[in-house]
Amino acid sequence: MVSVQVIFDAFPHLSEQQKGQFSLLYEMYEKINARVNLISRKDIENFYLHHVLHSLALAKTCVFEPGKVVADIGTGGGFPGIPLSIMFPETSFILIDSIGKKIAAVEEVISILKLDNATALNGRTESMGFKADVCTARAVAPMTDLWNWMRGHWIDKPCYYLLKGGDLSQEIADFKKIAPKAQVNETSIASFFDYPFFETKKVVTVG
Repeated sequence: MVSVQVIFDAFPHLSEQQKGQFSLLYEMYEKINARVNLISRKDIENFYLHHVLHSLALAKTCVFEPGKVVADIGTGGGFPGIPLSIMFPETSFILIDSIGKKIAAVEEVISILKLDNATALNGRTESMGFKADVCTARAVAPMTDLWNWMRGHWIDKPCYYLLKGGDLSQEIADFKKIAPKAQVNETSIASFFDYPFFETKKVVTVG
C-alpha cells in the first residue's frame, strides 16, 4: 500500500497539523467507503497516490491565495477539494456535487478534520447561488460544460484549475469555439511527480 509518506515527500514543509490531517484521510475514507462508494474498492490501496497526490498536483502549479473562494465542481468524494482545503487553510473551498450521499460523506470528512475553510453543497452547479474566484474540477466534464455551468458565479473573471488526462486537442478546439479569447495551458503532472500513474495526466489552467 502507498502510505501518506508520498505526500510528505512531495510537500516537505507541511505543518504538524497538516501532516496529522493527511494521515487521518486513509482511515476515514476506508470506513466511509464501506458505506458509500466514493472510491473504487480496488483502488483504495493507492488512495494517497491516485487521489490525494493527484489532487495536490494543483498545489504545485496553481495559486490559491488567502481570502479567495474556490468552487470544486463535481467533487465526488471530495477531490481535489479536501486535500486542497488541508493544504491551503486560509483559502475558502466550496465542494459541490449533485449526489446527496457523496456530499453527506464529504461533510463528515470536513467535520472530523475540522476544516473550517471548507463547505459542502448538494445540487447542480448552474442552479446554485454561490460566487467564486476559482473553479477546480477533476475529470468531471468537458471544458465547454464547465464554462457554461459557471456562468454568473464569478466574483471577477473566469479562472479554472483542472485535472485532466490524455489528448485534449479536440476538447480544447471545441472549447475555443465558445470562448475564443480564453487562454488554455497544459502542464504534465509527470514533470514533477515521477510515478507511472501520472504519465498521461495534466493540470489545465483556463482563464
